[in-house]
Amino acid sequence: MRKIILAFLGVILIIASVYASKIIISSKSKIRKAPPKVIKTVYVDTVSNSTIPIIIPANGNLIAKRRVEIYSEVQGIFKPAFKLFKPGEKYNKNEIFVTINNTEYYASVQSAKSNLYNSIVAIMADLRLDFPDIYPKWEAYIKSFDLDNTTPKLPEMSSEKENYFITGRGIVSNYYSVKNLEQRLSKYSIRAPFKGILTEALVTEGTLIRNNQKLGEYIDPSLYEMEVSLGKNYASLLKIGESVQLNNIENTEKYTGKISRINGSVNTATQTIAVFIEIKNSSLKEGMYLEAKLNAKNEPNAIEVNRSLLLDENKIFIVRDNVLDVIEVTPTYFSETKVVLKNIPEQTIILSNPFPGAYVGMLVKPLQRQKVNITKTK
Repeated sequence: MRKIILAFLGVILIIASVYASKIIISSKSKIRKAPPKVIKTVYVDTVSNSTIPIIIPANGNLIAKRRVEIYSEVQGIFKPAFKLFKPGEKYNKNEIFVTINNTEYYASVQSAKSNLYNSIVAIMADLRLDFPDIYPKWEAYIKSFDLDNTTPKLPEMSSEKENYFITGRGIVSNYYSVKNLEQRLSKYSIRAPFKGILTEALVTEGTLIRNNQKLGEYIDPSLYEMEVSLGKNYASLLKIGESVQLNNIENTEKYTGKISRINGSVNTATQTIAVFIEIKNSSLKEGMYLEAKLNAKNEPNAIEVNRSLLLDENKIFIVRDNVLDVIEVTPTYFSETKVVLKNIPEQTIILSNPFPGAYVGMLVKPLQRQKVNITKTK
């Protein structure tokens, strides 16, 4: 009985092995299908060369074109004035904004003027006898002499005898001594050189002011300058008087300025040249940060694309018969996000957006987005 069971199991195992081998043989004979080709869809542009304006971005802070640092040439106590000497105070031209106590010095000036007057009066009798022809003009001078006003100019000498006589009495030397004292007396009152605003005040009423002490800063708020540094290659393309467009850092306000000065020397450390832009606008304030866009030149027969499309600094992808290829180009100007390219044939189809994994010979499906066409400048 046991032999019969073993024989039966052996037959079943043989039959199962034959069946399994047939299944394996039939599965190897099936032809596998080739995987479908994946064709990438890419956005492209058709090249239309035109004249591209080269715009150089720059930035800087505004500085008043007319500014004065106020210093004292005399010593004394700062006297209260009609207006407080405080930042933000506005003054008209020739308006006094600093008055220093001059009581002591004023007395010495008046004493010198009195001595001059007395010395002229002392020679009047001699003039009447020896120089009757010039006596009237000196008499008129004495009558016009006022101790409370500025000393008038001495009468003009009409002859050598008159000159010797007047000079010999010490009148000329006394006159210039008085004028020197009067000139220094005027320094006790500091006047505004132009209409403007006080931006810094380092003293207050009652302060003891000393010689050569800085008192503050004064500016004209109607005219500003902005200094920018440009590469020496582009600075040579700019012209004095050329219009410049500016905007604030938030790009909410627009201004128009002009190039007023271009430095004649190159900064040896940075190899840049300082360019000064003049801006006139009542809403501007000193110290404001502005961005400028300077028109350097126009580049003919060129296009402007994103810098990310440039390969190895001088190549870009193109599409030929739905296949990617590369060509060499000539970059002429780089900005932060754009590059200006030349030597690209007209109607060449180029990528408008880069995509990872691109390679030469790759099969693609081009999708036209827009043409690279910039209006030519007149």
